[in-house]
Amino acid sequence: MARSARNASLETRTARAKLKPRRAPYFVKIAKGLRLGYYRGAGSGTWIARYYRGNGVYSTSSIGLADDLTDADNVKVFDFWQAQQTARTWGERERLVQQGIVHAGPYKVADAAKDYLQALKVEKGPAAERNAKYVIDAAIVPELGSTLLEDLTSERLVRWRNYHASRPKRVRTKKSASRPATRETPDDDDARRKRKASANRILTVLKALLNRAFQAGRVSSDQAWRRVKPFGKVDEAVVRYLIEVEARRLIQCCVSDFRPLPHAALLSGCRYSELRKLKVSALNPDSGTLAIRLSKGKVRHVTLTEDGLALFLKWRGHKGPDEHFFHRADGRIWGPSQQDRPLKQASREAEITPPVTFHVLRHTHASHLAMRGVPMAVIAKQLGHADTRMTEKHYAHLAPNYVAETIRANLPKFGAAHDGGSEISVLSLSPRNHRSRAQEAPLTKASLG
Repeated sequence: MARSARNASLETRTARAKLKPRRAPYFVKIAKGLRLGYYRGAGSGTWIARYYRGNGVYSTSSIGLADDLTDADNVKVFDFWQAQQTARTWGERERLVQQGIVHAGPYKVADAAKDYLQALKVEKGPAAERNAKYVIDAAIVPELGSTLLEDLTSERLVRWRNYHASRPKRVRTKKSASRPATRETPDDDDARRKRKASANRILTVLKALLNRAFQAGRVSSDQAWRRVKPFGKVDEAVVRYLIEVEARRLIQCCVSDFRPLPHAALLSGCRYSELRKLKVSALNPDSGTLAIRLSKGKVRHVTLTEDGLALFLKWRGHKGPDEHFFHRADGRIWGPSQQDRPLKQASREAEITPPVTFHVLRHTHASHLAMRGVPMAVIAKQLGHADTRMTEKHYAHLAPNYVAETIRANLPKFGAAHDGGSEISVLSLSPRNHRSRAQEAPLTKASLG
């Protein structure tokens, strides 16, 4: 921390009272190129800061009133030491502006978004930047981009949040289309929950870029967005996963060049983006692991079963370490979003509704581990979660637990039920005879085909 400058004529109100009133301020140098000035008027004096930008050009900023008549509060009224610290903060920002590191002039939400994306690319990698940019370009800049940060109000942000919670779900528009494609949002509780959850995710990105701007001193207060809260109790989605029969049927219905990708997802829990770029060098046959280097800028090691390792060795074949595991029929690697159509086609042929996504395959991998009693910490490690909170949120209800075991051990049988003359046997609820739909046989190379 820089040492505070001393000046006997400006440090106390008694000393400043002896100064003669004049139009030019009394200056004291507090850093290289930076001076603190004091205007002596007829009443209370005022503090200013001046920064030398070179070639005879200065930048000047008003700090506030001096504590000549009232006590300093470090908000509107400043003593000599408070004014000096405020001037240093402002001078550091001017230095960064001069070097082109931070934006000069009026600071808008679009400027804050640009600075946020640049920092995100350095700190977390291109993938994180790309995901945030998609949200910013689609939902933040169009409505708020031209607004100055100082002009943001809680009321406006609440209206913006509510708009995104009620608008139809975005869909892709073909390049040849004359107008944007839209989709009607079903008017039911689950559809409303999903839109509110989506609005919460967009609000999280907005708050992240605004908080970064506030921490950089680009806005005086963060109260406008601090008062805007996300919708509550909207993230309790039911995790969808495939039972083993469905998983086998889906794999069998995939076209031949695409089939290894969903198969690998079921056996590893990896994302499509991780698998399509996976290189042969990521496989360690000795430890039976994959080194995934595309997981949010980090590296995680995914453990394979014996059958899983055998399949990856088969897919590797005689490829070199810098070659990709998975290729299309034309020899090119799979591109972004090229999994959608073949997976929907396979879902239709396998009679699985709604169509399966790669995230469902990832949920299937984790869900079957949870139902077989694998600890949440192990599943979190396998999926690349930072801790077990997200894992427990999605999969803890599937794991064997005291409540389920106690109910199944103590609830009696109630005989048989009759419906239209046909007898329906009630499932035995004893722990020995009870068998969930996902507790048949583990996912293996043989079972998945």
